[in-house]
Amino acid sequence: MRLHRLDVTAFGPFGGSQAVDFDALSLAGLFLLHGPTGAGKTSVLDAVCYALYGSVPGARQSGQGMTLRSDHATAATRTEVRLELTVAGRRLEVTRQPPWERPKKRGTGTTLDKAQTWLREYDAQAGSWKDLSRSHQEIGEEITQLLGMSREQFCQVVLLPQGDFARFLRADAEARGKLLGRLFDTHRFAEVEKRLAERRRAAEAQVRDGDSALLADAHRMQQAAGNAMQLPPDLAPGEPGLAEAILGAAAIARSTAREQLTVAHCRLLAAESAQAAADRTLADVREVARLQRRFTEAGERAALLEERADGYRQAQARMERSRKAEAVAPALELRDAAEAEHRRATAAEARARGLLPETFAGAGAAGLAVAARRAAEELGGLESARRGEQRLAELVDERDELDRQERADEGLLQDAEDWLAGWEDSRAALQARIDTAQDAATRAEQLAVQREPAQQRLGAARMRDQLAGDTDAAAEQARLAQEQVLEAKAHWLDVKEQRLNGIAAELAAQLQDGEPCAVCGATEHPAPARKDAGHVDREAEERALTAYQQAEERHSEKERHLGVVREALAAATAEAGDSPTDQLAAHCEELERLWAQARRDASALHPAHEELRRAEAEYEQRTADRQRAAVRVASRVGHRERLDRERATLEGELTQARGTAASVAARAAQLERQAELLTDAADTARIAEDVAQRLKDADARLADAAFRAGFDTPHAAAAALLDDAAHRDLQRRLDAWQSEESAVRAVLAEADTAAAAQQPPAEVGSAERTASAAVQRARDAASARDAAARRCTELDRLSTRATAAARQLAPLRREYDRVARLATLTAGTSSDNERKMRLESYVLAARLEQVAAAATVRLQRMSSGRYTLVHSDDRAGRGRSGLGLHVVDAWTGRERDTATLSGGETFFASLALALGLADVVTDEAGGVRLDTLFIDEGFGSLDDQTLDEVLDVLDSLRERDRSVGIVSHVADLRRRIHAQLEVVKGRSGSVLRQRGVG
Repeated sequence: MRLHRLDVTAFGPFGGSQAVDFDALSLAGLFLLHGPTGAGKTSVLDAVCYALYGSVPGARQSGQGMTLRSDHATAATRTEVRLELTVAGRRLEVTRQPPWERPKKRGTGTTLDKAQTWLREYDAQAGSWKDLSRSHQEIGEEITQLLGMSREQFCQVVLLPQGDFARFLRADAEARGKLLGRLFDTHRFAEVEKRLAERRRAAEAQVRDGDSALLADAHRMQQAAGNAMQLPPDLAPGEPGLAEAILGAAAIARSTAREQLTVAHCRLLAAESAQAAADRTLADVREVARLQRRFTEAGERAALLEERADGYRQAQARMERSRKAEAVAPALELRDAAEAEHRRATAAEARARGLLPETFAGAGAAGLAVAARRAAEELGGLESARRGEQRLAELVDERDELDRQERADEGLLQDAEDWLAGWEDSRAALQARIDTAQDAATRAEQLAVQREPAQQRLGAARMRDQLAGDTDAAAEQARLAQEQVLEAKAHWLDVKEQRLNGIAAELAAQLQDGEPCAVCGATEHPAPARKDAGHVDREAEERALTAYQQAEERHSEKERHLGVVREALAAATAEAGDSPTDQLAAHCEELERLWAQARRDASALHPAHEELRRAEAEYEQRTADRQRAAVRVASRVGHRERLDRERATLEGELTQARGTAASVAARAAQLERQAELLTDAADTARIAEDVAQRLKDADARLADAAFRAGFDTPHAAAAALLDDAAHRDLQRRLDAWQSEESAVRAVLAEADTAAAAQQPPAEVGSAERTASAAVQRARDAASARDAAARRCTELDRLSTRATAAARQLAPLRREYDRVARLATLTAGTSSDNERKMRLESYVLAARLEQVAAAATVRLQRMSSGRYTLVHSDDRAGRGRSGLGLHVVDAWTGRERDTATLSGGETFFASLALALGLADVVTDEAGGVRLDTLFIDEGFGSLDDQTLDEVLDVLDSLRERDRSVGIVSHVADLRRRIHAQLEVVKGRSGSVLRQRGVG
């Protein structure tokens, strides 16, 4: 990695824009970054780190966002850092802008702009930069991948921080471990330790869980087996031999349970045999008792039948009379139906006659029919009068409609006359509005023509004012460039003169024995000229000439820029004239106001035209409506007269047809009702006469049927007749009597029943108690057998599960033993780990050993071969070993602690350690070449001789084409190192100056 250029704006102590040309500083290999305390030396390194990683080193990480911004910067200047570098063969440019709280463009207050990041790459073939990304995350990942190191590693390797390695040199093992862990990213080994410990705890928990489940099954088997299973009292999860003890006790318990099952089965068979005998005895006793009860009940039923024999004979006689009366039943039904029909006909006739006038009270059926026909004939004669009455109603409605239309037309005519009376005034007002809006439109067009030239003059005046200031600035830059040209030319002429003065020594340096001299041709060179201390060679002259030519080019560019600015100023002045900008701005504002007002007034032109068009259309409509209304009024007079004549004729005819009724319809309704009532009365009278004759015939047929059936009167026959319900009930009682008599005789005739009746009473209760006791004994035996079977089944199931669990737990226990050995070994607690070193400490110890070897190479040169750094893995007190660091003193031959070094010795030992660490971390990062390094402070503690030796070591870094920047305020270093970057502080902020570079 090589830095080329750094540009900072409003960053840290730098209020304006500052630039650092690292290419020029790196030509000398070793350059000095110096300045007074607080000027901002470290801020240059912060800017490099911020450009690459978006944050600053170490404790200054809080300097993010707004705190990175310079307090000296103006409100309108945004903080920006741009770094150009080459890494992995690619030339990149990184630009970062932190969040910026800038003034609002409109109104007061501030607004926050987000952070911005750009990454560009230089395309050598195209000769231009191309954009790669604007994403913070993508750029951060790209930079980290190219550099191969994190921000912490970069700050320790490239920006060797002040005091950090002195503390590292004197630190204890724990502090060294933390720093080395960050640099070499050994946390993955700590993760391995953590992972092994977690796996150990997980495996141990699984083993304990398995043992707990196995022990739980053992307790369940013990509960199932009762006293037949004995377990050791001190069994606990995790103890060795637990599975074997449980499985052995389970085997004994299963054998005992099977023996108990055999005994219970034999007892069950005996109890079941005794129960079967008791059940047979109980069945016999119950059968004898049943037959005895049957015989007794049959005797009781026979006595009851004898008591009810008279009732049975009466029921038989009643059933016989009912059968005879059934022959008279049809005649009775006919007579009852005829009587009911006669009552209904008589009532209907009475109701119909009650609705007729008194004049028809004595009329018969024939007289009523004649009166009904006369009423119907009169009703038919009113049909024409009914149509005339309907026409009269239509005439009245039509006359009313004519009156309504006449009133509407009169209102329409009045409304039209009122509106048309004001038409001329309305039309004149609308035309005036149109004329006003048209004038405003013409005025707006005229102002628009004046508006654009006025705005162009105003823009030219503003450009004139701006270019006036730019002209002064460009003239000043041209003057400064002219001075630089004169200085560069004078320097070149001085260098050229010095070279000409020493040209003889330069030619003498090219002489070789036996070769002719380029000046005199002699082959012998007895006294060649010698170079003095101030000799200038050809390269120095060419550099001075190049600097002069570059200054001349810059001056020409500044002069060209000045000419362009002056031409632009002349053009702007010619266009704007001599009028002040404020006056032109006021004129433009007045034109804008008048133009806007004219546009607003002209916008009413279209609505006014539309309103006039609508008013003219309404005028034509109202005129046409007035004419049509007048025509309708004239035609309506004749129609009204015709309707009045037709109405008078119809009213005379209808008066005669109505008679005393209110209307023809009412008279027709009266006649229709009268005809309907007379017809109904005639019909009901005729029906009543027919029904009376049928009732008389039914009485004669009933008397004849009763006499033939053997009854004296029809009433006696009706009394003997039974309805269906009474007949069914009587027949049911007769059938029940006969069935009961037959059943009693059958029971008394049974031989078994008669024999049982001769025996003593059966003792059923005693037999039931004996059988119940036998059943209980069989149930107890079955429960005991089932309990023994369940015990065997449960023990078999639990034993099988325990055996399977023990078999599955065996490989898990072996895995736990293996993981536990690895976890204790990597954690440093195993007896196999003699030095009690953790895995991460072991890796860091190897890295520290590499760092010590690399640092010793430079430390021996700095200390004139006296000191050597060695790694020690001895234990410190009761702690763990692995990260010790000692120094071997070649003068005494003893190895001692680094804390015993003096201040200057500590510095160059720390510097050697830092350089060695940089080499190791570089190799660890994939061999990324670090061509630019910075060393921050500490040189003031060295004497002159040691300082020379340290600078020789640093100068030797150039052998690998490196450039080293020393950050220090030691005055002696400014004399020893010619290439310098000075930080000068002031009230308006710090500035950067490069000295001693081409």
